[in-house]
Amino acid sequence: MEKDVVLRMEGIYKTFPGVKALQDVSFTLREGEIHALMGENGAGKSTLIKVLTGVYELDGGKIYLKGHEGPIVNKSPQDAQDNGISTVYQEVCLCPNLTVSENIFMGREPKKGGFVDWRKMNEDSKKLLASLDIDVDVTRAVENYSIALQQMVAIARAVSTDCKVLILDEPTSSLDDSEVEKLFSVMMALKERGVGIIFVTHFLEQVYKVCDRITVLRNGQFVGEYPIDELPRVSLVSKMLGKDLDDLAEIKNLRVTQPTEEIVVKADEVQSPRVKEFDIEVHRGEVVGLAGLLGSGRSELVRAIYGADKSNSGSVTCKNKKVRAGNELDSMMAGMAYLPEDRKKDGIIPELSVRENMLIALQVKNGVFHLINRKSQEEFVDEYIKILQIKTASRETPIKSLSGGNQQKVILARWLLTNPEFIILDEPTRGIDIGTKTEIQKLILKFADEGKGVIFISSEIEEMLRTCSRMGIMRDGKKVGELEGEENLNVSSVMKAIAGGGK
Repeated sequence: MEKDVVLRMEGIYKTFPGVKALQDVSFTLREGEIHALMGENGAGKSTLIKVLTGVYELDGGKIYLKGHEGPIVNKSPQDAQDNGISTVYQEVCLCPNLTVSENIFMGREPKKGGFVDWRKMNEDSKKLLASLDIDVDVTRAVENYSIALQQMVAIARAVSTDCKVLILDEPTSSLDDSEVEKLFSVMMALKERGVGIIFVTHFLEQVYKVCDRITVLRNGQFVGEYPIDELPRVSLVSKMLGKDLDDLAEIKNLRVTQPTEEIVVKADEVQSPRVKEFDIEVHRGEVVGLAGLLGSGRSELVRAIYGADKSNSGSVTCKNKKVRAGNELDSMMAGMAYLPEDRKKDGIIPELSVRENMLIALQVKNGVFHLINRKSQEEFVDEYIKILQIKTASRETPIKSLSGGNQQKVILARWLLTNPEFIILDEPTRGIDIGTKTEIQKLILKFADEGKGVIFISSEIEEMLRTCSRMGIMRDGKKVGELEGEENLNVSSVMKAIAGGGK
């Protein structure tokens, strides 16, 4: 390997049943650099890291590490750590009831006379943390400290193993601005020591602030490696999404009705723990899109509107009636509906039937003292199975037996039965076939035709352009602008807005 290269991965392949997760992927990390690993959801970032750290077995390719004669094979995370590769994940992997020093030296405690030398362990922990400009009481349990400080402790633990490669997987997602700055200071200190850092994040501002180079993956394939100064932000977005700005054609807006002046839902100065303060209005007959990279705050914004996440400040009104913050039932009773991003986790109840899943929201809205009789249940369900062309053996089939697209239709039917005035659709077409995607897009336009207000989130820009009359732009947990009008509602303008200013 070249003199300054600490890690090189060549021709990496990883396959799962029916899925080629990585295909001929390469990655090179140099000493004393911060290297961003970028790509949208499903690009292969996590898989590449897990192959490197021994969580997954390598199917093809070679991994070279400085100090080793030939290729290495990490068969477990312990192998990776022994070879000088440490990982700090988004969810901090510490033992909350143990002290800071116990967490740092877990499994490697200094001994004296066959017993743990607590004094030495605490002193070594203090010195290590001081070298990273971190001031904490190492004898206190880590559960007493903020997530940010726990991240620092996890990094200190990694550094204490004399790591050559430090992987930071979405370390800033739960941190505020001051905590992010502190983390960046620690990263720069490690860079000065010659540690190579792989930085996985969705925050473009952070990438351009601290990184030296960027490697982009898309659909499990290597797109390219670029010095930070040679890849403008809009080009980075283009490479992540797989769009060539020079060849993009304007996409015709297929809306069949125009929105009215009447406001259905209005959010004023709303802020939640996961999204910065924002305002938004949705009119009758309007489909408002939210565009941004994964992790930009799109889902967090709509969760704050609906009350799935409790807001810290601001107000939400539906049809001029104030909705109680963080109260999903209040939102539903006011005429709001929310189809969540993760239908498996937050949408379906897998063991229940199609009928039960479809009727649950309507029954809640009616109340426990107004049970829907069985005949009405069957009529409602059969009607929507027909309207939405849901492919199921019967209304009593467990919903877990249906395809993803048909599960999505059942959830849509659930909310349509409540006759909402306003619908939030977060990634309603993700992971479903093209034919079903088209049907759902037509449904979105139908909602607008009926005078409903809609917020629509999709990772596919063209999909939103076919349906949206206006588009909000999200970046780094903040609503940074809006686009409307035919001259602005095109892929090129949206991608430039997502990328923002700067390089």
